[in-house]
Amino acid sequence: MNLLENLGIHPQSVTADQAIITIDVSDRLMQPYGIVHGGINAVLAETAASLAANAWLNRQNREQVAIGVNITTEHLLPVASGEIIVKAQPLKRGRTIQTWFVKEFNGTHLTSTSTVTLANRPKPQI
Repeated sequence: MNLLENLGIHPQSVTADQAIITIDVSDRLMQPYGIVHGGINAVLAETAASLAANAWLNRQNREQVAIGVNITTEHLLPVASGEIIVKAQPLKRGRTIQTWFVKEFNGTHLTSTSTVTLANRPKPQI
């Protein structure tokens, strides 16, 4: 089972220019104080950015995959229920590095922002 299936992350729209994913808030995402664990915000940000970054590499017909090398996340509001909606958009897409800006929402409230940097690397031989 992969991470998306394990956590219940649902890709809604993934293109070379944007990714939107959602997740229902559940007990498996919580810290002991009844709010979503901050690490979940980082996981969701990197997931959305990676999906779109790889769609962009595919559109460019590049034999590469984008893998995370850095993430900076700001936790703005706690989330205790409902759904988290995540939107990733590119800041810079280059030959070796991509940087994406990610916003997370609970309803209409902005709850987290992240900057995700990914490295474009050769596809692994499977």
